[in-house]
Amino acid sequence: MRLSTKGRYAVMAMADLARRQTDAERAVALADIAQRQEISLSYLEQLFARLRRKGLVKSARGPGGGYRLAREASDTTIAEIVHAVDEPLRATRCAEAKGCMLKGERCLTHDLWEDLGEQIESYLASVSLADVIGGRLARSRQAA
Repeated sequence: MRLSTKGRYAVMAMADLARRQTDAERAVALADIAQRQEISLSYLEQLFARLRRKGLVKSARGPGGGYRLAREASDTTIAEIVHAVDEPLRATRCAEAKGCMLKGERCLTHDLWEDLGEQIESYLASVSLADVIGGRLARSRQAA
């Protein structure tokens, strides 16, 4: 399973926004995020339009405008961000109603990949933006 740039860039940008949001209540400009994270501004605009529609960010217009998190970083999961930009978290190649084989049957390894997708979904749902920007993921790997 591979997470596309859409999901990865949305998480990178949201982590950047969460880190900068602690600087008072000033909104963060997408151009600044684009520069820091080396992501195309037009691509970020598309992603943030989706994130805003899903209620993960708020926008402010005018001088000093930009984006803010709609809720605390500790209350926003990575899975929510990935889903907000329409990134599927499936490891199977099956469509919703059909199997992955030509005749619509499931392949022999379908259950394996489906379980893997569920594990990934569960893990991303257990990680918050606060965990990412607080460096708590690296520490948990070192302890293991």
